[in-house]
Amino acid sequence: MSEEQIRVLIVDDHELIRRGMRMVLDAEDDMRVVGEAASGTEAVHQAGELSPDVILMDIRMPEMDGIEATRRIVRGTPSSRVLVLTTFDLDEYAFGSLRAGASGFLLKNTPPAQLTEAIRAIAAGDALVSPRVTRSMLDLFATRLPRRSETVDPRLDVLTEREREVLLAIAKGYNNTEIGETLFVSESTVKTHVGRILQKLDLRDRVQAVILAYEAGLV
Repeated sequence: MSEEQIRVLIVDDHELIRRGMRMVLDAEDDMRVVGEAASGTEAVHQAGELSPDVILMDIRMPEMDGIEATRRIVRGTPSSRVLVLTTFDLDEYAFGSLRAGASGFLLKNTPPAQLTEAIRAIAAGDALVSPRVTRSMLDLFATRLPRRSETVDPRLDVLTEREREVLLAIAKGYNNTEIGETLFVSESTVKTHVGRILQKLDLRDRVQAVILAYEAGLV
């Protein structure tokens, strides 16, 4: 994304909010707003037509909410990454959108500079929500997650013992440096393990890895 502009789709049912975001993004040389949508249904359609790099997704909208729209976009346009915008830091709807495949979430009152940096991070393939924030959110809604029996979840069978240790550390909120210090390996080795975990489990990013770890009863 260094030479090409990041193509952004803005999804919000309030025109003033869309206009404000467009003004912020249009001021950035490396970003271009390719479309706007006022509902989840319209967002899914435009995502398929435009294939944007990043979609700024509101949660509460008419016709189809942001969670269902995210789920359909992730399934139908996997190259597009969804960044959810929510009113509350630990909003249940934001949690649902992450489970649906969103790559992160931001508060709607986030300063413009943080919004643009978040878009760049998402476009580069990073998960926006920090591991610690992710864990806090999942702790809040842990009782809503389906729990399996005490037997090992079969989805984890593809992982080596070391990879399971790394996955557990990710779910506990450790960053790569902390994981390396805990397991006595280099940060580059940790990055390699994280990449293999995501590939083996067919996960988009660390956010989805944390969610799977909770669902699998690893945490």
